[in-house]
Amino acid sequence: MSTPSGSVGVHLGTATGRAVVLAAVLGSGMTMLDGTVVNVALRTIGEDLGASLEQLQWITNGYLLSLSSFILLGGSLGDRFGRRRVFVVGTVWFALASLLCGLAPSPEVLVGARVLQGVGAALLVPGSLAMIQGAFVAGDRAKAIGSWTGLTSVAAAIGPFVGGGLVQFASWRWIFLINLPVALVTVLVAQRAVPETLDPGAPRRFDVAGALLAALALGGLTYALIEWGTPLAPWAVLVAVVAAVGYVVDERRSDHPMLPLGIFADRTFTAANAMTLLVYAALGAVLFFLVLQLQTVSGYGALEAGVATLPITICMLLLAPRGGALGARIGPRIPMTVGPLVMAAGTLLLLRVGPDTSYWTDVLPGLTVFGLGLALMVAPLTATVLAAASDEHAGIASGVNNAVARAGSLLAVAALPVAVGLGGEEYADPVAFDAAYDAATLACAVLLVAGGLLSWVTIRDPGVAAPRPTSL
Repeated sequence: MSTPSGSVGVHLGTATGRAVVLAAVLGSGMTMLDGTVVNVALRTIGEDLGASLEQLQWITNGYLLSLSSFILLGGSLGDRFGRRRVFVVGTVWFALASLLCGLAPSPEVLVGARVLQGVGAALLVPGSLAMIQGAFVAGDRAKAIGSWTGLTSVAAAIGPFVGGGLVQFASWRWIFLINLPVALVTVLVAQRAVPETLDPGAPRRFDVAGALLAALALGGLTYALIEWGTPLAPWAVLVAVVAAVGYVVDERRSDHPMLPLGIFADRTFTAANAMTLLVYAALGAVLFFLVLQLQTVSGYGALEAGVATLPITICMLLLAPRGGALGARIGPRIPMTVGPLVMAAGTLLLLRVGPDTSYWTDVLPGLTVFGLGLALMVAPLTATVLAAASDEHAGIASGVNNAVARAGSLLAVAALPVAVGLGGEEYADPVAFDAAYDAATLACAVLLVAGGLLSWVTIRDPGVAAPRPTSL
């Protein structure tokens, strides 16, 4: 039986409350685990399946493309048909797509399976938090969300160990197949113990056209960036432009838009999302290039390369709450400015990673500094995005920021290899990849500096009025 949102009244300390958090953590943790282990496995996948660099990019980007395109639609479906129901459908979908990934006989099949995996994630990711929001009494929601955040961070922390170990000592296929038992437990807990909630005021129709146009726009642009120089690339750009214009027209005319464009009228909301695009583009590209650099140039195994990135996760686990508290005390402008600049400094330190790399002097310092900047920035950024939107648009605001972050990573991983001269099988050539790595790392540092400067210019602390525009 479905219950309207806000009327369930679950308490955190009860069996039902623990079940809601457990199901949400297992589901979202499964997608987070995949996000941290696939980069570690890329080089091994390439060798096993004979994949080109472009195909490795699509293995990463196919997932991000469908997830970022459909995550808002996934949230809307949960509000309308029931958060638990859509969460369970997404979990089963994700598991079946993971099975296809694990059995993929070729790069093309793996890319298609990753796209399907992203669709499943777009259904279950917004549902994991929405189940908590809809089930718990108001006084316990913040604690429940805190538990969900901390436990899913643990999933990110163990990802490098699990993924690197499976790739190095078993097979890269197990990084996908391991999702099946996790999904089974998730579904059993959700079906047996999680109450169903929905939004009685949710629109009866869905902006499917908007979701498809968004996917075409992102997909066309991604294809053009990865396949630049091929005969189809200009046509892909044309498809992306036409789809983007069609998306804006659809959202303006629809009486049930997936994304009410009026939300971007707020300067702070728009600026914070622009900053998110820049910073998360750099974050995605740094991790993509660094893990390949460690394996191709520095001679690390999959497990060593995965564990090498652990300082970022440790900084997030230990210091992100403090970054949020600092932002609440002094305002978001300084953390959102200084955080990306510190990340840029850490990125420049990673230029030392090369053929004769010492982890303690060449890798650890850069990743630690990078993680400190990320921990300083993340919570104030999220709080700023949510505070800039009205209460009724809080869910949409969170979804937009999530989609923008993933789109930033998607576009950077698509564009940077081409921009630094990588293509074909060069990701397996230590000399070629080392030179491209330096260029890509410098580009990421520039993106981070731009994000910090954008925050300084556009973000205002609460109570500080933005300067009035003057006519020229």
